[in-house]
Amino acid sequence: MQDSFVSKQPILVTGGAGFIGSNFVLDWIRKESGPVVTLDKLTYAGNLGNLASLESEPRHTFIRGDIRDADLVASLLQRYTPRAVVHFAAESHVDRSITDPGEFVSTNVNGTLNLLQQSRTYWETLSGEEREAFRFLHVSTDEVYGTLGPNDPAFTEQTPYAPNSPYAASKAGSDHLVRAYHHTYGFPTLTTNCSNNYGPFQFPEKLIPLVLLKALDGEPLPVYGDGQNVRDWLYVLDHCEGIRTVLEKGKLGETYNIGGSNERKNIDVVTTICDILDELQPSASIGSRRKLITYVKDRPGHDRRYAIDATKIRREIGWTPKTSFEPGIRATVEWYLANLDWVKDVRSGAYMDWLELNYKER
Repeated sequence: MQDSFVSKQPILVTGGAGFIGSNFVLDWIRKESGPVVTLDKLTYAGNLGNLASLESEPRHTFIRGDIRDADLVASLLQRYTPRAVVHFAAESHVDRSITDPGEFVSTNVNGTLNLLQQSRTYWETLSGEEREAFRFLHVSTDEVYGTLGPNDPAFTEQTPYAPNSPYAASKAGSDHLVRAYHHTYGFPTLTTNCSNNYGPFQFPEKLIPLVLLKALDGEPLPVYGDGQNVRDWLYVLDHCEGIRTVLEKGKLGETYNIGGSNERKNIDVVTTICDILDELQPSASIGSRRKLITYVKDRPGHDRRYAIDATKIRREIGWTPKTSFEPGIRATVEWYLANLDWVKDVRSGAYMDWLELNYKER
């Protein structure tokens, strides 16, 4: 009875035109039978082109709007009666949070609060299997835990929060709100904290696509500080599968860390991209793309190392990442080379203005 209800009801995905959100929506349509309603404001990182393949898909509905708009969110919940809200919508780039922290608090904290409040109000109108099946899944980041030393154990779900950037602080605030809504109101929440994602459709301000596209064009490759900062890399489609698994099997009120178990120094990521491009797209005029690497002034408060311990999600609900870094980064490079029209579209004036603002003094 419940399975029949779940299979027919849509999920509401916020931020579903962004990098991770669009991959999740596309993957859901490929692998699940239920419909999806996507809500996205279409700011600089929200690109409707990411979902172009779903234009004629009857199970997908796109709504342009802001998660801070209480009337809009309430009306969508009443109209589409989703059985889950999967919440990706967020300002997400650390450098942007340093430039404009207020916008990050407004979207990530206040927006999440509005979404929680409207979803709770909707949930309280449900009864029976609809009420029992409903879930609110909040997608967060490992950056809320702060930074690790070279020999420190990886972040677990019990690691105290210690955010070091306005972005991380705003995500920590939203995590706490989600937790509070479960413990105060009994609202059926789930939270995931992921490591650094990479893969198709990532906006070219993030390290991997930024380096990839600059290297392709023979431009200098900006590397912060000494390049020794370490990140745990998670292929985005593995992340999507992890979120679906938590949505299906996760224990209400719990947090699950989703990590790729692929720690790499930033400089090693950059040189790997250079070498793959030299192999797949050699250029006599550019030569070895490693020569393009340019060390620039470090980012303020740049966390030294992130690493996720994903023992809990593996032990309790059976998820493990499938993609190691080497095949994942090769697949990512190949995707960008095969989708240069998408890249051209994304490289709008707003994107180029941002690069100028962020790197002109470095």
